[in-house]
Amino acid sequence: MIIYDAGALIAAERNVRPLWALHDAALRRDVSPLVPAGVLAQVWRGGPQVDLSRLLAGCTVTPMDESLARAAGTLCGQARTSDVVDASVVVLARVMAAPVVTGDAADLQALAGAAGWPITLHEI
Repeated sequence: MIIYDAGALIAAERNVRPLWALHDAALRRDVSPLVPAGVLAQVWRGGPQVDLSRLLAGCTVTPMDESLARAAGTLCGQARTSDVVDASVVVLARVMAAPVVTGDAADLQALAGAAGWPITLHEI
């Protein structure tokens, strides 16, 4: 399991080779990376976003249900931030015990640290 945040999606759109190598390796292992719905909303600007669409074809977009929303909101309170999308990524990573591919490790690390959660981040 692996989770992509907005930085990973932006890297795909910019055709950043290390991101594509990581993505292709995940697909070869039959791993469908998770993309939180809020992350997709941050990056999607309408079509055509050809490279992003190609990436998403191999991913699973996860919804923000009530449980995730409450946990993300609680984490925002603990970290004294309002970035619900980043908080949802950190909560999902905690729940799924999955690493996150990110372009902004510092913000995610700060959120995880506020909760005292270890988190694995792969900066792209």
